[in-house]
Amino acid sequence: MDALKPVDPKERTWGGLDFFILWAGAGISLAEIWAGGMLRPMGFLIGVAAILVGHLLGNTALALGGLLGSEHGIPTMVALRPSFGIRGSYLASILNIIQLIGWTAVMIWIGGNAADALLKPVLGAHPKAWMVGIGIITIVWSFVGETFWKWLQRISVTGLLILSAAMTLMVFKSYGWHNLLSAGGEGGLAIPLGIDLVVAMPISWLPLVADYSRFSRKNAPAFWGTWWGYFFLSSWMYLVGLAAAIATRSDTPDSMVIQLMAHAGWIFPALLIILFSTFTTTFLDIYSTAVSAQNLFPSLKEKRGIVIAGILGILIALVFDATQYENFLLLIGSFFCPMFGVTLTDYFITRKRHIDVEALDKKAGIYWYSNGIHWKAIIAWLFGVVLYQVSFRLGWSIGATLPSMIVSAGIYLLLHPRANRAS
Repeated sequence: MDALKPVDPKERTWGGLDFFILWAGAGISLAEIWAGGMLRPMGFLIGVAAILVGHLLGNTALALGGLLGSEHGIPTMVALRPSFGIRGSYLASILNIIQLIGWTAVMIWIGGNAADALLKPVLGAHPKAWMVGIGIITIVWSFVGETFWKWLQRISVTGLLILSAAMTLMVFKSYGWHNLLSAGGEGGLAIPLGIDLVVAMPISWLPLVADYSRFSRKNAPAFWGTWWGYFFLSSWMYLVGLAAAIATRSDTPDSMVIQLMAHAGWIFPALLIILFSTFTTTFLDIYSTAVSAQNLFPSLKEKRGIVIAGILGILIALVFDATQYENFLLLIGSFFCPMFGVTLTDYFITRKRHIDVEALDKKAGIYWYSNGIHWKAIIAWLFGVVLYQVSFRLGWSIGATLPSMIVSAGIYLLLHPRANRAS
């Protein structure tokens, strides 16, 4: 598929249930359970509040970003061209490729180590073999295309929902609601930083959400399917991770949850959760890496891009330092929160949701700006990146996410207050 061209209306067959299942599959992830464990210093009740507030903010931005795809049939990186210029979107593509290959490595590393820990007593220690196997299957999953994804996701996510419900009941029955509710905070993690750690997860999907919403028949099903699918399941997994981390005082609640299932004799269901939660999440990263690469290299074939992205993810996973996961989340937020503060403001306020699709790949056209770059948008974005890093390092009480998005949006409106409907 040519990423620079809008999806043919005949190929736009996805409905609200398809998007709910797609993003539910992305939300059911050991990475989400792990991230939920990072909120342990906040205590259970405050941690739950941070989870809900963070997902409310992040999911709204995510679903709004999806409208760029559902309304025009184009992927996210191409949809950035009206805001940042044709060449300006290349910078976003480079950052997104780095992010997505990083996420691919994170997911393969987590899945491989979890599967190895589960079956080590039977098969011995072979974490790297698990990583390679998981990576290869995920590449194949990415290969089959949007028609088959719908059915793969429906079958696998339905099974994961049932298994996740059993897993959750097991966690709370074993650890007890009373103990969790009475668990106070340990300090060391401010509420705004906790919310930022939650927001970073849905925001990390913003640069690829339109890669999938472009297959939607209508706008509303894509918006609400995306919003509810990711909000419900990601919040759920964060909650499980938070509960397990508080109960066991562990920094790896994902492992504790899997081991709890194994001790109860649920080894095979635990393995299914590990494998299929990795597949349903990671294939999105691999496929969208290929789509983002096509924005840079239009002649690159989609399947070749998928193979290259998957292999790079596997190789990085084999040498990945998991201790940098929290920093990775915050680094992602510092780039993409202000970037989409500019993009969403430009699209919804400045352009009134109008894009001249025919001009998206024309040099010297309306989106060419100054030699292909819209410097006003770049400047507004960079201000937000700096502000995010400053507010994070200084521990501002309002956090880093909202200030960076709002300031970038405000600076962009000041620099570029008006644009006619064609520009």
